[in-house]
Amino acid sequence: MQVLTQRQLFFEHVAQTSDFPLALEIDRAEGIYIYSTAGTDGQQRRYMDLISGIGVSNVGHRHPQVLAAIQAQLDKYLHLMVYGEYVQTPQTQLAHALAGTLPHPLSTVYFTNSGTEAVEGAMKLAKRYTGRAELVSCVNAYHGATQGALSLSGDEHFKRSFRPLLPATRHIRFNNWDDISQITTATAGVVMEVVGGEAGVRVPDPAYLQAVRARCTEVGALLIFDEIQTGFGRTGTFWAFQGVGSAGVVPDVLLCAKGMGGGMPIGAFISSAEIMRVLRTNPILGHITTFGGHPVSCASSLATLRVIQQEKLYEQAEAKGQLFRQLLIHPAIRAIRGKGLMLAIEFDSFDVLKPIIDRAIELGVITDWFLFCDNSMRIAPPLIITDEQIRDACAVILQAIG
Repeated sequence: MQVLTQRQLFFEHVAQTSDFPLALEIDRAEGIYIYSTAGTDGQQRRYMDLISGIGVSNVGHRHPQVLAAIQAQLDKYLHLMVYGEYVQTPQTQLAHALAGTLPHPLSTVYFTNSGTEAVEGAMKLAKRYTGRAELVSCVNAYHGATQGALSLSGDEHFKRSFRPLLPATRHIRFNNWDDISQITTATAGVVMEVVGGEAGVRVPDPAYLQAVRARCTEVGALLIFDEIQTGFGRTGTFWAFQGVGSAGVVPDVLLCAKGMGGGMPIGAFISSAEIMRVLRTNPILGHITTFGGHPVSCASSLATLRVIQQEKLYEQAEAKGQLFRQLLIHPAIRAIRGKGLMLAIEFDSFDVLKPIIDRAIELGVITDWFLFCDNSMRIAPPLIITDEQIRDACAVILQAIG
């Protein structure tokens, strides 16, 4: 009987999300590098991961402190009970640590398995707290792929095949002052990325965020900041709203995932005790999950948070981002946008960009494009990347462009 290769098994049994997956065969990962299985020549290939698994590996792959925390928790217990019934140290310690990074009154954490689940929970929370139905989000925003989160996402190309989606959703233009008036007394919540991610890293005017905050307060809508890509040090402060909206803009609900897990699956929505309390009654168990706040994921997340704080990785992100900007100079590059180590390198078109991405991978550097901005290259490496590694990466990208 023929023994199928891992590649054959991948294409035969693993559900595909496109007709052209990267299909790199991975053996291991360490720091900012991913290593392939041995090729026909018996050699492994090393790839520099400049996208952190799409914003996940903020402290790099398999950080020693993260591995130690995971191992320590494995020796104690795994899943015990559906969410919210038992006092579990990894959950309580992580919730306490998260609250310590945030201003008043953001103090109460609901753990989920992913960013999309955090979005779904926040949608329910806003509707339950306000008694309203309408949800507002932004054009070209991405908030997840489940039907509720997809309803908020602001690109019709990704939505039309799955309609009908949720009613009473409205989209406004990000960083556009004229659209703020569309937030009304019918609005339960405004879900907004602090930095527009899949739109190609769009950084708003801080005064715009202040105006959105003021409008939400005026009409009684909850302001929900989606920091699933930007949180945990990515943009130069621990949370992006602490830097981009530095003039006192505090959301009513904060969403996080991706970089918070150190490579393990976890997400959360965070709010005040007053707002979060509404999920307890009418009905009881108003929002439930079996695996949310899994103890191993929480232990991994707490270790990740401590590494970022102890090593002050967020304080280094802006300077490292500036080094990318200084080195990536080429006539084919039309613009560089971003904040910290969340960058978009703009080219004329996807037809120009895609061969550059493919060639860079051949040369050992993994980059990507954006869902709603396919003429721009995604640069979001682990925060631990060194200046020397940045120089090496930029040299490869420039070679790929050439």
